[in-house]
Amino acid sequence: MAARSRRFWLMAGSAATALFLAIQLVPYGRDYTNPPVVSEPSWNSPGTRALAERACFDCHSNQTRWPAYARVAPGSWLIAHDVAEGREHLNFSEWQRAQEEAKESADTVREGEMPPVQYRLLHPEARLSADEREQLAAGLAATVGGAVASSDRE
Repeated sequence: MAARSRRFWLMAGSAATALFLAIQLVPYGRDYTNPPVVSEPSWNSPGTRALAERACFDCHSNQTRWPAYARVAPGSWLIAHDVAEGREHLNFSEWQRAQEEAKESADTVREGEMPPVQYRLLHPEARLSADEREQLAAGLAATVGGAVASSDRE
């Protein structure tokens, strides 16, 4: 009975390894280039830009830092998808084009929706304190408009 169980796990492990190696051949998520930075918003302060760079730029700019694990599927697929989607919704490096979700960025940060939990888990530098979160939200509101600073709310 033990030999049968051992054989099952050996075959399952071999199949999982073969599947892992096979998915490395899927090309999606392997283009680690960044398009050029065309234009940025007129930041209200260097501090706002620094916080945005720390917490937002990997997905919302053309200045993505591609970590080593971004080269291994299926993580590469997820990261490439998240970056493409983030740049589509808001791109601080292509400010000359319409940024439909820019005005909501301050509220999104203030509410803790951005940066997302899975990103913060792998990027400790993106974990903002409550004060930093409020500073970034207020700076984004001043830079891109839309939301009001929390001190202006009733």
